[in-house]
Formats: sequence, structure tokens, C-alpha cells
Amino acid sequence: MKYSANSVWENKDEYDIAVIGAGHAGCEAALAAARMGFKTVVFTVSVESIAMMPCNPNIGGSSKGHLVKEVDALGGEMGKVIDKTFIQSKMLNQSKGPAVHSLRAQADKEQYSRTMRRVLENQENLDVRQTEVVNILTEEVCESGKKKVIGVQILSGGIYRVKAVVLCTGTYLRARCVYGEVSNATGPNGLQAANHLTECLKNLGINMYRFKTGTPARIDKRSIDFSKMEAQYGDERITPFSFTTNPDDIQIDQVPCWLTYTNEKTHEIIRNNLDRSPLYSGMIEGTGPRYCPSIEDKVVRFADKNRHQVFIEPEGIDTNEMYIGGMSSSLPEDVQYDMYRSVAGLEHAKIVRNAYAIEYDCIDARQLKPSLEFREIEGLFSGGQFNGSSGYEEAACQGLIAGINAARKLQKKEAVVLDRSQAYIGVLIDDLVTKESHEPYRMMTSRAEYRLLLRQDNADQRLTEIGYEIGLISQDRYERLKLKEKLIEEEVSRVEHVHVGTSEKVQNLLAQYQSTPLNSGISLAELIRRPELTYQVLATIDEARPEFPKDLSEEVSEQVNISIKYDGYIKRQKKQVEQFKKLENKKIPENIDYDQVKSLRIEAVQKLKEFRPVSIGQASRISGVSPADISVLLVYLGGR
Repeated sequence: MKYSANSVWENKDEYDIAVIGAGHAGCEAALAAARMGFKTVVFTVSVESIAMMPCNPNIGGSSKGHLVKEVDALGGEMGKVIDKTFIQSKMLNQSKGPAVHSLRAQADKEQYSRTMRRVLENQENLDVRQTEVVNILTEEVCESGKKKVIGVQILSGGIYRVKAVVLCTGTYLRARCVYGEVSNATGPNGLQAANHLTECLKNLGINMYRFKTGTPARIDKRSIDFSKMEAQYGDERITPFSFTTNPDDIQIDQVPCWLTYTNEKTHEIIRNNLDRSPLYSGMIEGTGPRYCPSIEDKVVRFADKNRHQVFIEPEGIDTNEMYIGGMSSSLPEDVQYDMYRSVAGLEHAKIVRNAYAIEYDCIDARQLKPSLEFREIEGLFSGGQFNGSSGYEEAACQGLIAGINAARKLQKKEAVVLDRSQAYIGVLIDDLVTKESHEPYRMMTSRAEYRLLLRQDNADQRLTEIGYEIGLISQDRYERLKLKEKLIEEEVSRVEHVHVGTSEKVQNLLAQYQSTPLNSGISLAELIRRPELTYQVLATIDEARPEFPKDLSEEVSEQVNISIKYDGYIKRQKKQVEQFKKLENKKIPENIDYDQVKSLRIEAVQKLKEFRPVSIGQASRISGVSPADISVLLVYLGGR
């Protein structure tokens, strides 16, 4: 659809930065830019869609919990808002090591959206504007030949002059919701799609993809038989997402979730109706997420499985809508009824909202620098699902980095780029801008090479100082971190040097935890390294243990335990990081002429010219660039 304004007019309000979209990416981008002192306007097709959760009603989860913690450590908002609006919270993977522990919270969807909207509306330097952006205005930069952002144009023809733009359009660009033979040109939850911006982006030379995602039906709680399901409860002691949240303030009565399963009847219904599925009829062209498949995909791809998990999750406190996790679909409505009602406990299910698939336009993120700025368009940044990722958490962290770097560009400061050894955010962004992807990208712990160092529990120690330097972390919060680090360091040192003997009290404690009795004295640290013991359980035999400040006690204890118990593994991974850093620190000049680098393979020259890596490390991760090519590059740069 081509856009043509009847009249063009200049908006008189003065802004520095425009953020397009107010989903999870747009909220973080707009808040970061405004908090860094720049007049910011965030555009949304509907204020009702601010921080909306169109799919699953939760924040966090495996690896995603790490991202939320990192967003919070840098000064973002997502962790604070979920701490205020969760209805159940659970630490996943507790039977495994701390590297894969991930916090996950069920959210009250409406309350989460309202709370985040309130934050935006009351943020200094930030205005919210409900309208559709249809054009990105640019001009040529004479010396470089590149384009530079100078403003945006909205549907009414109004022009907003700005120095930087952050694209956070999510799943709204030319969005189409589909189930069965029904196809609606709308965004998620039936909200208005953004139909005009894609053409402008293509005219700017931006390469676009067509991706799709989906969501399951919402069922009326009153029509569910929970007696046929397994109750899933939250943790007894709730851990907050935000490092600023006092755990004692969020210990609430939680609502249960429920677990049931599909069965052979469910699968037979699906198989018999695959020809009516838009996914298999060719009606949907977009590529879907590999790691969050529809129930149709599960039945086809995992034909040997006779059942799949189905999680029944409340959408909020003040609604009867229940989310049917694990059964997203785009099958026709009549088939959806048959399919859901074949599941134990859902025999009389009443659908409130149909399941559907949604197609949308997004970009090939390899057009971006690691700062999330387009390589060929100065001042144009991009974050969130528009970059070809999936998930609220992946969106939020990209939006935060894009907003920070838009502001940093106007400050004429170096961009903030987190590398793979610093943060899950660094892994995610590096993967997006370096590796070819033909499907929505999802963060997973297995993608992080240094995950023992990138735990969610130490995100503040890794990133809060960066947030402080940027200007998003307060002096009080920074000083609190410094105190925590001092207490941890002192306590680890103390425990390494405190010895206990073979007293009856010590032997009784060891027997209680089925730990081998002592024949001679041993340090507390050596006891902590035993798998069955922890720093916390040894408190009764550690007579000189200091008292930590109440608001830091749990955090310090946890870090002391992990630091001692995994000391050998942590030291080994730190050595690996040192090798990684050597390649990351070998920068490649921006004006390098790869055609002049002799002995580089033709494919490598093509890929390096296309993606313009900023370092040898990034170059080594580009598909088509071999270790031999990297060696040639190192020799060439050494000669320079």
C-alpha cells in the first residue's frame, strides 16, 4: 500500500530522538534515551499496545531470565515492572548448576502493560504519541556518501525533526493474522497494523524478511476441569528480577499454573486437518521460530511422540482467560475446538480468543553494526523483533542497547558494545549482526560459550558499572554494588582461611547432610566444595561468620557459595575469555580494502566486504570466513 499525504506540515515540538514502536523494545529504548537527557518521542499505533504481551503471559525463563537481569543491571525497566506485577514466580533448573538457573514469572498482563505505560508517561524528557510513522527522512552525507537521519513523517503528513531514530516495530509491519481460511490485516490482538513504513525502508536500501510467529487460544477458566491436571506452584521464597527490589517486599500469595498433555486423539485430529492449516496449505509464507513451534509442527516433526506438554497459565488476577501454553496453532476455529477439547481437563473448553499465526516484516540484522545502528544510514538504530528475534526479553535488551547508543551518538561518545564474554546481551546481538538467520532468533543458554561467568545472579557485578558510566544507574545503587563486592571478596578470603576440627558438632552436621566425616581439620572452603554442602548450611559451625546488611545478606551469601564451590571452573573459563579477548581487541580498520589482502579466498572477500566486521573476533564468526582466512587477515594487519 503506497502512502501519500494530502498535506505536509512541521511539528513545532523539539525532539532529539524518535522511537518507533512502544513494545518491550520501544519502551526500553525510549526510557534509556530520555533518562540520558535527550528529548524523546515514542510513537505507537495504539497506546493500548504499550508493553503489551500478545502471546505468553510471562517474563523470563531459560536464558531469558538472564537477559532480564542484565537489562536491570544496565538500568532498564523490565525487571522492576515484572517485580510489581507478577502472580507466580519460579526459579527454573534448580537441580542443575548456577550457570543455567533462570528466573521465570507469570505476569498479570494488563497490570504489566499499565505499569510500564505509567512509567513512560511520567518520565521526564519523554512524550508518547499515538500515530503511525510512515517515512524515515534522510539526507546525503557528502563526505561518506551515506544517508543520515533527519526526521520522521507520520500518517497525517506531520514531520518531526530528530537527530536519531530507533526502529522497534515488533510484529506490526504489514502484519497479517491468520487461522484457517480467515486472514486479517491486523497486528497482534487485532490491533492496527503498520502498513506504510516497509516501502520507505526498502527505498532506503534495507533488506527485509517475512517472518511469522503464533499464539495459542485463550480459554475461559470456568470451562476447565483442573482436577484432571497437575498443579504447578511457584517458589516458597521468591527471588526478584531487579537488583533494586527487596525480596521481603514481594513475598505474596501466588496463583497456580496447571500441566496437562495432548494425546493420540489430539494428534489424529491435527493430522486429519493439516490440509486446512495455513502453515501447510501455502497460505502463510513467513518463516516461523524453530524453538517455539506450533502444535501442528510438533505433531509432524515429532511423529514418534504420543503426547506433548500443555501448560494452563492465568493471564491475570482480574480475568478468567487462561493461556494454553504449548498449543499455538493456526488451524480453523472448528478444528481448534475439537483439538483443545481432546485434551484432559479441556473437554468442555470455551474459547475466548482463537489461536492464530501472525506474519510480519522484519530486517536482515546483518545490515547493523554491533551498536545496532544501520551501517549505511547514520543515526538509524533498530531493536527487538524487527531485527529478526523472538521474545519479549530479547526485544527489551536490544531496545535498551539501541536507545543507549542513539543517545551516545548524539553525545559524540563511543557506542556501548557488549561482547560475548560480558553478557548474554552481547551473545544475542553478536549472533544477530554476524550470523545468517532464516528464522526468528531465540536466546538459549547453549549459545553462550562462557555461561558459567554469565550467570543471572552476577549480572549486576558484570554490568552495573557500565550502566553507571552511561548515566542510567544512580550513585546510591552503584555504591551499594561496590559494598556488596567488597563484602563478597572479604568473606571468600575469610572462609578460605577458617578451619574447623573434628568436633561432635561438626560431625553431626556432616552426618545430617550425608557427607563424609572428618578425620582431621579442614577449611570451610573445602567443605563448601563438597556437592552436598553449601556456605549457607555451614553457618552453625562457622562461629565467626559476620552479619551482612539485611538488604544484601541473601545476595552476598549466594555469591560467596558460588565463588568457592565453582572456583576451579570459573578460573578455567576466565582463561578462555583471555584468549577470546585477544581476537576481539584486534580491530579491523573501517576503510580496509579486502581486495588488496592477498591469499584471502573469494568467498571470504565477499563476506567481509558485505558485513564489514569491526574486529578479528567478529570476522571469525561470519559464515564463509574460515580459520585460514583469519590467519591471512592477522598477517596482513600485522604488516600494517
